[in-house]
Amino acid sequence: MPITEFLERNSRLYPNDNALVEITPQNQPEREITWREFNLIETAAGEEYRRSITWRQFDLSANRFANLLFTRGIKRGDKVAILLMNCIEWLPIYFGILKTGAIVVPMNYRYDSSEIEYCANLADCSMMVFGPEFTGRIEAVKEKLGNIKHFFFVGTDSETPDFSDNYAQMIYHCSGTVPPVEITDEDNAAIYFSSGTTGFPKAILHSHKALVHSCLTEQAHHAQTRDDVFLCIPPLYHTGAKMHWFGSLVSGSRAVILRGVSPEWILQCASEEKATIVWLLVPWAQDILDSIDSGKINLDDYRLSQWRLMHIGAQPVPPSLIKRWKKVFPNHEYDTNYGLSESIGPGCVHLGVENIHKVGAIGKAGFGWETRILDENRKDVKKGDVGELAVKGDGVMKCYYKNPEATAEIIFGDWLLTGDMAREDEDGFIFLVDRKKDVIISGGENIYPVQIEDFLRANDKIKDVAVIGIPDTRLGEISAAIIEIKDGFTLTEDEVNEFCQGLPRYKRPRKIIFADIPRNPTGKIEKPKLRAQYAGERLVERVTSE
Repeated sequence: MPITEFLERNSRLYPNDNALVEITPQNQPEREITWREFNLIETAAGEEYRRSITWRQFDLSANRFANLLFTRGIKRGDKVAILLMNCIEWLPIYFGILKTGAIVVPMNYRYDSSEIEYCANLADCSMMVFGPEFTGRIEAVKEKLGNIKHFFFVGTDSETPDFSDNYAQMIYHCSGTVPPVEITDEDNAAIYFSSGTTGFPKAILHSHKALVHSCLTEQAHHAQTRDDVFLCIPPLYHTGAKMHWFGSLVSGSRAVILRGVSPEWILQCASEEKATIVWLLVPWAQDILDSIDSGKINLDDYRLSQWRLMHIGAQPVPPSLIKRWKKVFPNHEYDTNYGLSESIGPGCVHLGVENIHKVGAIGKAGFGWETRILDENRKDVKKGDVGELAVKGDGVMKCYYKNPEATAEIIFGDWLLTGDMAREDEDGFIFLVDRKKDVIISGGENIYPVQIEDFLRANDKIKDVAVIGIPDTRLGEISAAIIEIKDGFTLTEDEVNEFCQGLPRYKRPRKIIFADIPRNPTGKIEKPKLRAQYAGERLVERVTSE
């Protein structure tokens, strides 16, 4: 079955129940807000602060957009790009594209003009839906977007550029009937883009079967019911946030799109909207705990007793962070999901809420998935040895679109090579060691940065840390720790070196740099930027001898 059938089912069964809520904290009334007043807030602030749509309205909007696309010549197999910030229109547009049999192409909202041009042309997009934040970027390359024949603008009529039609105005006049298009499991559904850590992104092609597999995996892992409320904060263009929302789609439960990431906004929204499931990125969880520790946030100001599950993904999770979280929120279940866009996002490896004693592991093969750990010859390593993690399941991508060479590098048979180095313990739990390309080889020793980063994050003065390799004439590479200090604290290089005495000598960072840690919208450390900034530097600090 195609994923669109879940939406149509919910429209029939729960037509008047809210499906999506959008909260824009910047537009809240200029007064203190508590959960007890929330119903009054909606009346006072109108749709600027809180907007909502029912399952019936969701499905009707998707149908109307699909029928609008038909009038513009969109047909099965065409590609339609979405370039929007998180908003309540995002998912109806996504499903409207799918209902035509076309392929939806979500794009990273941080793309500059050259990246928009590259990705739209790589994916052969013939149409683009975009928001006001991107008008200037698109105008700069519009003449180079040769395949795109139509643009739809999601915003006010007065902001609509002259090269685009206004989305809301156009769908208002379109039929809400279900498009007469038969979609099969094997039909192409979506093109997502890789993070582009080695250059411009690759285009990842997925089928409807993969999207449905992601729905079933998510719901199996987190047991969403009609009573759950999912607080969605990360960007919807990425597989992570959307595929976690798929649990709400399967269960017919409400989701809240929060357009902001400050600790106060997250807790306020969870309180007001009675969120039961919140998916956080590592920096946001750290910021919440730091705000509580500093007294900036008083938990007594919020109603959070209904919050049952906090889970984290998209990056390695420091065990020290989860231990801190459980001290503050002892009643929360905790889970982590591992995945990558090539495996339709989170869930191919899954810890499980019952395995909190294994914090630090990413878990075991997820629902409907298989795993292996392989050596450089694609042979299984001995249990406990480090190798490359490979996964197998219906969520594996079909290919890198128009890139058979790159596809052949990571897919063999039904297996996908993840590029992550991992090991399996005696109980069958998988632990990430590091990204294959991030491993530092120093004097013949393999050094895995994640292990050092996890160790350093246990220091109460360290907010964030990234370890990279930088050139060294004697050892080939040495490890450098870029450290971001918590607000209100001071930390010296000598203190860091003293703290690192708890590490084996060869793992201790040889260079300490105090600076901010850049992360992308999904929370991953942007190590290529750090390597570009620091790996070519002349080493002026003393390099500790072995």
